[in-house]
Amino acid sequence: MQPCKNLDEVRENIDRIDQEIVKLIAERSSYVRQAAGFKKDEDAVKAPDRVEAIIKKVRGLAVEREVNPDLIEQVYRTMISCFIELEMKEYQQSSVSYKEKLEKE
Repeated sequence: MQPCKNLDEVRENIDRIDQEIVKLIAERSSYVRQAAGFKKDEDAVKAPDRVEAIIKKVRGLAVEREVNPDLIEQVYRTMISCFIELEMKEYQQSSVSYKEKLEKE
């Protein structure tokens, strides 16, 4: 990373980074949707032990990258909460579809 010469340059770099972040969130979202199909129940979707393992991992990554670990934890907890909500909807939808399929057989 090189120092920017002006505010416009700072904003251009932030915009570039935002594009990458959204791209990665979209990719993560597709995996979250897939995960819902492997879960056996709603508790497995919530997976609090997995959430805490992720938080521990990203806090460590933050320290390595010299970013405030509290900031990273807050961002990840918010993101994970949103993804759990998405995954829960996927799980419930696939669960209903599976039950309907069984009833037709």
